[in-house]
Amino acid sequence: MASLRHLAHRIDTATPPGRDRAIDGLRALAILGVVLGHWLVTALVVPGHTVRASSPLRAMPELAPVSWVFQTLAVFFLVGGLVNGRRTRPYGAWLKRRLTRLFRPVGAPTAVWALAVGAMFVAGAELETVRVLGKLAVSPLWFLLVFALLTAATPLVSRLHPGWPLAAVACVDLLRYGLGGPSWLGEVNVVAAWLVPYCLGLTWARRGLPGPAAGWALTAGGALAVAALVAWGGYPAAMVGVPGAAVSNLDPPTLAAVAFGLAQCGAAALLAGPLRRLLAGPVAWAAVAAVNLAAMTVFLWHQTAMIAVTVAALHTGARLPGLHTAPDGPGWIAARLLWLPVFAAALALCCLLFRTYERSSSRRVET
Repeated sequence: MASLRHLAHRIDTATPPGRDRAIDGLRALAILGVVLGHWLVTALVVPGHTVRASSPLRAMPELAPVSWVFQTLAVFFLVGGLVNGRRTRPYGAWLKRRLTRLFRPVGAPTAVWALAVGAMFVAGAELETVRVLGKLAVSPLWFLLVFALLTAATPLVSRLHPGWPLAAVACVDLLRYGLGGPSWLGEVNVVAAWLVPYCLGLTWARRGLPGPAAGWALTAGGALAVAALVAWGGYPAAMVGVPGAAVSNLDPPTLAAVAFGLAQCGAAALLAGPLRRLLAGPVAWAAVAAVNLAAMTVFLWHQTAMIAVTVAALHTGARLPGLHTAPDGPGWIAARLLWLPVFAAALALCCLLFRTYERSSSRRVET
């Protein structure tokens, strides 16, 4: 314990005095939300020799509030805007540094999964199994592509009011759902929807985070808009994709997802002050710094960690509750909660093995 406290104080001392620790705290919360959300709502069912993807939200739609807690993508983009809006380096050098941070860790999981896919085919795995597992493993990459695009476009959108991309999302949804327009229009929302919190972050980087009154107004306004869209607009209550559902709030993002994201941005503004005070302590700050230093590794490998545990457990010869069985009742939820520490241990091993691809040997904490 003494050595851990000493390490925490070293990290605290090495942190630049002007660093806004609340931003790192928000990023860490967003990362943990995504990881836990995926582990809770993604089920790999193995009824025979084929692995299939399912979700407890399909059999138990009353669990939709779980997705409200753990779908934290808007906070990622908000924090991205806050950080990128404070750029001080020349654009070319800054962009190269940011994109390297994003994409350097991608090579390792790509290589591992290329080998894994080949091994599965050699072992005689069914095509559906390979497709399901491969899709889960590469699913985080869409986020990197969109985030990289918005990062590169920062000078162009630095003064863009968030209301404009919000209006674009509303128009796309009106055309698709109200007027029977083509489904490909939804691809516009893949960028426009996440541009809303990103532009909000850019605005707050210039003007400072809003006060409590504005934070509560944004939180309440977003929440009321989501409630209205779900109750009268025909949008699903779940803020994540549900296999087999006619409409997904995330694939592509909908107006409901954007309204929900705005509520989260308001909540993030309200949390910033308490987080800043909490993270003034060296122990809490060291934990958050550790998560941020391995952020991309955690993001890229958390699905692989879950898959590895699920596949390895198949060698027991049994179909284990909460791991291989259909997510169709409270028993599955209770069993899945017991598996979370095992997933976390597998992810910790992935971080130990592959974190070097995210960071050089330097231990300096960066935004």
